[in-house]
Amino acid sequence: MLQQNPFIVGKAVPPEHFVGRTSEIAAAFDQIYNRSHLAIWGGSGMGKTSFLQKLESPQAWLDHGMDSSQAVIVRFSCESIAPFTPSDFWGEILSFIKDKLAGQSALQTEIDAILQAGKPAKDNLRQILRKLKAQDKYLVLLIDDFHVALHTNQEYDEDAMQRFLSECRNLAVHSAEGQHLSMIVTSLKRLNELGPKLNPNASPWYNHYLFLRLKIFNNSEIDDIFKTLRIPDLREAIKEITGGHPSLLQTSGFLLHRDLLTANAPNVDKFVSDFESVTQQIFQNIWERCSEVEQTLLMLMALSALKGRLHKQKQFDVSGIELIFSQREGELIKLEEQGVVTHSVHEEKNIYSFTSSTMERWVIQEIRRTDEQWLQAREKVFLNLMSRQQMNKFTTAIKWLWKNQDKIPKIMEWFGKLVAAFPKGFILPNN
Repeated sequence: MLQQNPFIVGKAVPPEHFVGRTSEIAAAFDQIYNRSHLAIWGGSGMGKTSFLQKLESPQAWLDHGMDSSQAVIVRFSCESIAPFTPSDFWGEILSFIKDKLAGQSALQTEIDAILQAGKPAKDNLRQILRKLKAQDKYLVLLIDDFHVALHTNQEYDEDAMQRFLSECRNLAVHSAEGQHLSMIVTSLKRLNELGPKLNPNASPWYNHYLFLRLKIFNNSEIDDIFKTLRIPDLREAIKEITGGHPSLLQTSGFLLHRDLLTANAPNVDKFVSDFESVTQQIFQNIWERCSEVEQTLLMLMALSALKGRLHKQKQFDVSGIELIFSQREGELIKLEEQGVVTHSVHEEKNIYSFTSSTMERWVIQEIRRTDEQWLQAREKVFLNLMSRQQMNKFTTAIKWLWKNQDKIPKIMEWFGKLVAAFPKGFILPNN
């Protein structure tokens, strides 16, 4: 029988396959121990759901010297509440608590009565927290995709959102029952970048959370992910094409493991082609979550990198983008926090580049799909970023790309490190 592929694509990584995030997991358990609250954030595919599943795992509690039997652990995603409303949110929590209270018919009956009455509220949860306190238990809420609660819909306007967030803070900070509650939420961006305008006469609604960002994986974590394949010569090459992005790492591992088990010698051309094909939706998702300004900065970055790849060919001029970047540090920092770009410092200047060469190539492909009508529609965005002279350089570069697609480096040239390292050091798993 072939060995099962240990790499997970298209869903959260289960706790037994979870690697890395050691300090972040420790911080989460510190917050749970102190009945405090944590806001985890990171871009799409950074492993937020996997992180919450790890926190739910009884083994993780044991590893951190804590007894999960003392806690009622509730985990769900706000995406499951559509459209989002506060009463459905509180009702979801109560329903999950009921499911966790096997053998406690009196408390289950009480929760049933609340749910059947309709429109459950924060005070209903306070009522149940008092009962848990009497049993010497506490509630741990692991709420995924909390950003859903920070967008209005037809049944949930700005005023309703303000009240809901105020209720969450009141429950966590100002109620006696909050001493028996720890709430950990995940979101795509920092909570202070989302939600309603702050009330100048009140504390920020997110002030009770410790903020923690999930970053791209470092070399040690990449090694941990790939230890079953034992391919150390490929680490730098894999890091180049994935940028240490968790979803991209899992995808590359999945393809390598498959090829190592089904072929005597994995084929680099096939791997590259498959990798680019199956990761398209990841890059599309990242791209669509970027603002028009962020997309323009990524295009400038991609064109600058492409110019370097064209060597001595006569092409286009994108000089001066450093000035644009220096004036847009805020957007670039957000892109770096999302794991899309990285930076180094040279002569006291920040030099930005893509974390993933595959993403860089994807952006070039996206530019190729634009047209004159798109350029005209984006002119106002461009002029908010750069002078007209700089915009003329930028649009000239784009038009050069339209007319000279045959001069763009072939796919294998974008994966140079991978091609160089691919034949070396392959060891079949368990051999």
